[in-house]
Amino acid sequence: MRLTSVAVLGGGPGGLYAARLLKLAHPEAEVVVHEQSVPERTFGFGVAVAARTQRNLQAADSATLADIIAAGRPHDMRMLIGDRATRVHNGVLIGIARTELLAVLSRHAQAAGVELRYGTRRGLDEISPGADLVVVADGVSSQTRIEHAEDFGAQVDVAGGLYLWAGTDFALDTAIFAPASTTHGTFVTHAYPYAPDRSTFLIETDETTWRAAGFDATTEATPPEESDTASLAYLERAFAEHLDGHRLIGNRTRWLRFRTVHCRRWTRGNAVLLGDAAHTAHYSVGSGTKLAMEDAIALRDAIAEAPDLPAALAAYERGRRPQVERLQELARRSRLWWDSFPRRTHLPVDQLMIAYMTRTGNVSLQRFARTNADVVRRGLAQFADVDPTHVPADGVADWVLARPLEHGGRRWPHRVLAGPDRDQLSAAPSTPPAPDGADLARITVELDDPWGPAADALVKQVNDLVGSGWRGAWLAGPADRGSLLTRLDVGERLRSESGGLVVVEGPTTFTEDLAAGVAAGRADLVWPAPRGA
Repeated sequence: MRLTSVAVLGGGPGGLYAARLLKLAHPEAEVVVHEQSVPERTFGFGVAVAARTQRNLQAADSATLADIIAAGRPHDMRMLIGDRATRVHNGVLIGIARTELLAVLSRHAQAAGVELRYGTRRGLDEISPGADLVVVADGVSSQTRIEHAEDFGAQVDVAGGLYLWAGTDFALDTAIFAPASTTHGTFVTHAYPYAPDRSTFLIETDETTWRAAGFDATTEATPPEESDTASLAYLERAFAEHLDGHRLIGNRTRWLRFRTVHCRRWTRGNAVLLGDAAHTAHYSVGSGTKLAMEDAIALRDAIAEAPDLPAALAAYERGRRPQVERLQELARRSRLWWDSFPRRTHLPVDQLMIAYMTRTGNVSLQRFARTNADVVRRGLAQFADVDPTHVPADGVADWVLARPLEHGGRRWPHRVLAGPDRDQLSAAPSTPPAPDGADLARITVELDDPWGPAADALVKQVNDLVGSGWRGAWLAGPADRGSLLTRLDVGERLRSESGGLVVVEGPTTFTEDLAAGVAAGRADLVWPAPRGA
């Protein structure tokens, strides 16, 4: 189909990129971007652009990507826990200033013939009648989505933890993940360079620590257009070793709770939501910028292949939604892992990096080993208490599961239990423990949040059982992969909080996940369930 007029609400990365792609695909069309702010008031620090996103941008619009890369800053990543450090090579991951990214995208949009109009907010009902297509890209706080929430089936879930975006006036050598312990609790930074003299410092913490430090009061006292200077001064001291004498810079910096946006429908008549207006995913698995620009590519392609606009918008949502929802689920798991990060800082740093890389199930041990063999070798050596030279480069999952285990005076020759072991070693929880060695309490785990109230109750139950003589817990549950990953996360809590032995069962299809769970400290032993068990 051909478009003759396109209106884009929102001049962020997603809106600008969609405008350029649609104008290039429909050169006769009038394409106008409406942005209520003005370029001089743009705020923010750096944006990260990962390798896969760069590949997608290269295929869609190589000229724009070339300028993004030229303006960006490539970097590796380090995990820093006290005086312990490990480094992961990230390939072509780059950071770029948000202002510079917008400048690049604005320049390319205008070069394609897009008209940019700043300084006035336009409503959907006002602009929709005069356009073939309205692309709604007005961000996470989308007024369009809010005004038409019922039509879009909008829902926003608010996380319990808090975070703020800050910057500093020097470029880190690499991205860093580092905790800082204070008298009030632990803060964690995700920081990365994005210019020769700038780095982003994103800092997060839990609500208890946030309140103990008095940041509930400073947040309340900070006007919306200003930065929380009291928090910045405090965090500057907390992260002094990583700032190396430099200051933290605010830009409308205040504590926030992450908002996950879901919409049952992305379209309303000739309007379509794009980017954060339609969906968000936690920053620890990538940026909203990535999702928005990839949305723009998918929208352009759907329009090119459809006979009319309703068919195009339906195809866009049908094709793009599963990808977005998959990333949102990965992001949810990643957020929960970071919310509980301070509980893991006792792990050797390379083993902790393995736990980080495998936290969502998106990266297997073997895949990680292919790109960072030395880190995986050291981390698995720390897990197994052997010399790193004894860890193979290939078949690492099998190697992990072949390691012996000693626990509570008993020894297992490897980490994989056989079929009959389920009934011989575990039983329904009761008091006292079952006789004949079946002293692992068999518990069915059916929950979504391994750190929520239901999981807290389960952990207390197992703590009480271990206190009354049970050896630990045998965790069973649904056979789908998501449920298995949650069981492994619950297993991690039980291992650290109860001290009991933890067996996690899961289908043989997911042996790689079971192995990663053992290596990362989420299970002691695993039971690959036979088909149909």
